Amino acid sequence: MQSLRSSILKYVRVKVPLQVVLSQAEGKSALNIFNLQIRACSSSGATNHDQIKEQVLNLVKKFDKIDATKVTESADFQKDLSLDSLDRVELVMAFEQEFSIEIPDEEADKLKCCADVAQFIISGAENKAPESS
Repeated sequence: MQSLRSSILKYVRVKVPLQVVLSQAEGKSALNIFNLQIRACSSSGATNHDQIKEQVLNLVKKFDKIDATKVTESADFQKDLSLDSLDRVELVMAFEQEFSIEIPDEEADKLKCCADVAQFIISGAENKAPESS
């Protein structure tokens, strides 16, 4: 699955020169902008966790190869929703685009249901968020 995902991403991703990213920052460093996005994602606590879970569920329901009526937090992508490895790669790419994150291949293989994806996104935001002073 990793080599397939890498092959797809090689052709799908668009590289943006650092100069362009920094010029859009308008005086703010790219790191500060990233930290602001992460802080916004993790600052509202449980309500935001529920929003992320709902957003993940809605994204999976929109996936054209899935019967939306079968989608639940614990529905297994492979067993319950009948997704093959290519479908799972496409779904991971959709999560990455929707949440502006990158999911390493070894982590993507561990994501078996919507609850796993939501927890990965939530824990990633909490781990990367700067501590408040």
